[in-house]
This record gives sequence, C-alpha cells and structure tokens, in this order.
Amino acid sequence: MDLERMLENCRRDQWRVGDLDWSRKPRSMSREDEIAIVQLFTDMSGIERLAGALFREQERRVEDPTLKAIFRTFVVDEVRHAHAAQMLADFYDVHHYQMYRQSPSLTAFAPHFVDAIHYLSDDVANAYIVAGELILDIALLRSINDYVHDDMSQAAMTLINRDESRHIAIDYHMAEYYGSEAYERRMAERQTKLSLAERARGAKAFVHMLHYGHPFIRDVFLDPMNFVDPEGKRLRDAFKRMQLLGRKEETSRRPFTRFLRLLQDGVDHPITGRLLGDVFGRVGGVGKEFMARQYDDAELTRVRRMSYEDMAKEALSAKETN
Repeated sequence: MDLERMLENCRRDQWRVGDLDWSRKPRSMSREDEIAIVQLFTDMSGIERLAGALFREQERRVEDPTLKAIFRTFVVDEVRHAHAAQMLADFYDVHHYQMYRQSPSLTAFAPHFVDAIHYLSDDVANAYIVAGELILDIALLRSINDYVHDDMSQAAMTLINRDESRHIAIDYHMAEYYGSEAYERRMAERQTKLSLAERARGAKAFVHMLHYGHPFIRDVFLDPMNFVDPEGKRLRDAFKRMQLLGRKEETSRRPFTRFLRLLQDGVDHPITGRLLGDVFGRVGGVGKEFMARQYDDAELTRVRRMSYEDMAKEALSAKETN
C-alpha cells in the first residue's frame, strides 16, 4: 500500500457534520420503527466512540510516522461519526416516545475492551478492530440505512462509508504485517521485557473482555441485525470475511489467531460441537451460529492466493453488491 497516498486521501476527504442538510423532514414511521431506529443510532454513536479509542491506541503503538498520521485522522473520523450518529438519533426522535441511552451491555463492555487493548498485543487489537469494522461497514450500517430508507440517513451514511472504506483498507494492511515473520520477531523480543505483573494484568483484562463481549455483541450487533436484516445475509458475509482473514496464512504465527481457529474448529467438529459448541460460541462472543465455518474450501483456496490488498478491495466491493 502507498501510505503517503492514503494519508493524502485521509486529509482530503475530511468533512463536517454541519455539511449535511439537517433541515430535511424524516419520513413517516410507525412507533416501533421510530423507537428501534433511534436506539440503533444511539448505540452506533457509542460504538464509533469506542472505535476512536482503539485507533488512538494504534496511533500510539505504531512507529511509522505516516501510519501515525493516518491513525490520527481515523480518530477524527470516528469522533465525527459518533457526532453524526447522535444527531441522526435526535433527527428521527420525532415523537419522543421514550428516553434513549446506549445499551447497558455497551456501557459495561467499553472500559474492559479499552483496558484489554492497552495491555494485549497489537495483533489482538487489530483483530477486534477488523471484526468491528467489517460488521459495522459491510452489515450493520448498510442494513440500518436500507431499513430507514430516508434521504437524511443516506446522505450521512454515504460520507461515513467513505471514511470506513479507508479504515478497512488499513485494517487489512496491518493484518498483513501482524501475520509476518518480522512482527513475530518483534513480539518475541517484546515478550521478554514484560514483567509478571504486566502479563497478569493483560490476562485479567482479556478475561473481562470475553465475559462482557458476548452480551455486547448480541445486543448491539446481532439483535439489531435480526431486526433490520432478518435473513442475515450481510452479517454472514462479514463473519465469512473475518474467518477467511484469520485463515489467510496456512499456519498462523500468532497465539490469538490460533485460539480463534481452535474455537471455530471446536464448533465445527461433530462431537465437540454438539457437546461444547455453545461454550465455544460464548467464549468467541458471537454465539455458535456465527462461530461456525461460513466459507467453503474453494473460497479458502482462492483467498490464500490473493494479496491482502486484493482481499480488502473485495471486502469493500461487497458493500456495493450485497
């Protein structure tokens, strides 16, 4: 990837929430739809703030000055997205049927997630960022927008999706690095410098993140998708792309990737899947249904022949075709 060109695009494509025309009138909705849509945008605002915290952590960790600058623009993007989502919630809150607050599971999960990312390795942070971006961009935002079916939402989502496309391109770029031999050598050197107390804090943070992760993913991603996209086609596509990214290299160098593969293989196994599939799905945070294999052998073979950049382009093209 040409990082200098990416940084130029990041700076060129900045926009302001005030650039949108908020004088429009929302379309008429049923009580049920209005409540659901306002809550979706309220939670979306919280998710975007959480993404901003993660990009801030990535900006702190990377050494390349161009990457640092790119991640700084991503933090600005996510703050803007959070602002836009909250304004969309207010825009569609026409009848004020209730007071809206972000889902309690999101409130409970966020501090543990940020804590875990601070202590855990870079590849783990990026894995969760990629997962969140794919679910948000390929599935949730598009499905919300289709369900709202309103000019105001469309105008905001067009700009948000343009930003998210840059994020996903960098996510895949970083995934390639974190799967490399160079990163493996760097992590081997870093591990020797960690104290026992630091390792313990990291392990504790990871356990808390897993514990609070399942209800968060269920309430903020899976249940809303059942509402706005009952067939689940886009959500399955997002999980398929996550799984294929984790299987891109035939043999994983990183422990976290091996851990996720172990969970998936356990769910797919005819014996352990029947006996422990629900447990593995709970640990993975997404449930047995989505932890199970979403791709076939031909797709895996094809992906292993592709570059990471081509995988990113294919993921981005899915936003337009699915």
